Amino acid sequence: MAFSQVIIGNDTGTATDKTSVLLEFANTNDRGIVLPYLRTMPTTPTEGTIIVDATDATKAKIKYYNGTWQDLSSGNEADISSVLTKQPTITEGTTVGTIIGSDQTSAKGVLVLESSNKAIILPQVTSTDAVINPAPGMMVYIKGTNKRLAVFNGSKWTYWAP
Repeated sequence: MAFSQVIIGNDTGTATDKTSVLLEFANTNDRGIVLPYLRTMPTTPTEGTIIVDATDATKAKIKYYNGTWQDLSSGNEADISSVLTKQPTITEGTTVGTIIGSDQTSAKGVLVLESSNKAIILPQVTSTDAVINPAPGMMVYIKGTNKRLAVFNGSKWTYWAP
């Protein structure tokens, strides 16, 4: 058990001020983080859950939960049937997962960031055009002058800006 910041990719990361960071990524050279593909949606998800809804593999969408499921794909659907054939179909235990920031959590997830005052810094890219072969469920932050969040549903990128 450890209570510290986690940096994936190197020992520096991208944040200059580390005081509010729980998990961050190194300069990823235009790579992102991939969300879990769910064939069955959870019955009691924790608010803040972000997933690829693969309940219908021909109509996959990126979603997050804030009391109800919200579509981050802006209505765009993707056929990820061929990708799902490469994914395991095992049933995972409900008590397993990795927690960063605490020794316990009530949240259910493969990776749970548990903190009341720290956040995740997503992998940063120069442009989604620079990402070679993005995977369905990829999430990145576009840095530079046109800053925004981008998610890839397997067919197209959706962009979120303030």
